[in-house]
Amino acid sequence: MRVLAVVQLVDHTVEVVGDLLVHLGDAGVSATLGVVDQRQSAGVLFAELGQELRPGEEDRAGQAPLTELAVGIGQFKGQMWSVVATVTGRDGRCSRAGSGDVGGSSVGTPGGDLRSVEPYRLVDPDGVTVEAVAVYFQEFLAAGKAPSTVRSYGMDVLRWWRFLQAVGTSWERATRVEARDFSRWIQLTVKPQRVKCSAQWSVRAANAPNAVTGKPPAGPGYALTTVAHSETVLRRFYDIHRDAGSGPLLNPFPLDLSRRAGRAHAHRNPMDGWKPERVGRYRPSVPRRIPRSIPDEWFNALFAALPSNRDRALVAFWISTGVRASELIGVRLRDVDPGQQLISVVRKGTRAVQQVPASADAFVWLRLYQQEVHGLVPRGRTQPVWWTRRRPLRPLTYHGAHRMFERVNASLGADWTLHDLRHSAAARMVRDPKLTLADVQWVLGHAHLSATALYLTPRKEEVVAGVLAHHARQARQDRQPVPPPPAPGYDPASLDVLFGRSS
Repeated sequence: MRVLAVVQLVDHTVEVVGDLLVHLGDAGVSATLGVVDQRQSAGVLFAELGQELRPGEEDRAGQAPLTELAVGIGQFKGQMWSVVATVTGRDGRCSRAGSGDVGGSSVGTPGGDLRSVEPYRLVDPDGVTVEAVAVYFQEFLAAGKAPSTVRSYGMDVLRWWRFLQAVGTSWERATRVEARDFSRWIQLTVKPQRVKCSAQWSVRAANAPNAVTGKPPAGPGYALTTVAHSETVLRRFYDIHRDAGSGPLLNPFPLDLSRRAGRAHAHRNPMDGWKPERVGRYRPSVPRRIPRSIPDEWFNALFAALPSNRDRALVAFWISTGVRASELIGVRLRDVDPGQQLISVVRKGTRAVQQVPASADAFVWLRLYQQEVHGLVPRGRTQPVWWTRRRPLRPLTYHGAHRMFERVNASLGADWTLHDLRHSAAARMVRDPKLTLADVQWVLGHAHLSATALYLTPRKEEVVAGVLAHHARQARQDRQPVPPPPAPGYDPASLDVLFGRSS
């Protein structure tokens, strides 16, 4: 069985945490650590799947559970650690899922930052970089895209590569038949789940939407947004290679026949919104999602359940500034200005540094948290603001903050996300009559005003309460019928005074 994997190159020190082995053990995977080559300072994590794949299961692309585990890699005690996943097939042989380079001289920049040069690569089972995908990634890096964008696109290409491997077709010989079958497969297949996530889904799948938030349970397959994103990524991948002369002349993922003629947005009225033109033929229709905010009473309960001043400071900044979770996590000490109640964040898309105002309560909680960690963390203007609570103290990551918020949600029986705090902050600002929509757009960092206008949509709870109040008013009017109009020649106001009716 041949499986591909996206491997991240990391050249900074990352501690090997025992939780990784615990998760692999919960998944029925026996894992051991071992050094393969001391001379090259290379380390690998060997893992063997505990159960054998069922007949036909190895023919489904992307269904190897172990290769979907997003385990980190890095250096530990001067050695480069990488992840190598091995899946036991029916014949008992193990096939390697991927491996990462261990040297920095291979990219021609000795002593340079490998992650800034090539943060992600697609490798074949022999550990060789797939050149066609490497060129695709370089296009994004040359355009100044973030490494997280490269990884997101890389996972879509990885899924396509595994599918082609299962059907026995190379990428340059893929036709629209394979693209059509792939588009059908990704909408019908069951998405590989992590052990913890699959257990949570199995509990929620049999239940109704969450009783607190009203969110429907996540289904077993890929979301429509993932399917649409995958189609766009693969269409652009083949467009780049077609223009370079290294790919097929006909794109396997073409545009819709009804929208291929003419220039996109040729006769657009500037007063109208942007219409979805030049849509892919195999791109599904994605329903419009309304931002879901946290009601004030539930936010108060959630804030009261936070266990530490660090968590209270984080949530207070998220709810008052509306910045993204990753933007706040990356704040340094030099970016905090308590005197003017401003913090500086690096925007996700443009990578521009922007100052955003925050509430006074957020700075109070931040000061209490800083007093707690005084003398325990390094000092300096370039040091991060947020640190882990578990010793030894390390800079807080997005995944650590996400896990903290999951634990608080579990105590309330809710399933809100960190991004819901951004939605809640935007909804609060939009409801303030003293703030214009352009002000909210600037704070949120939206490129188009139409993205901010989505927050004008009332919440479901508000609509339901308004409609129920309407029905109550209609019922009262039915119980108190309107008296007939007076006969001609009588003044209605005089009759009201005469009979003591209120006007």
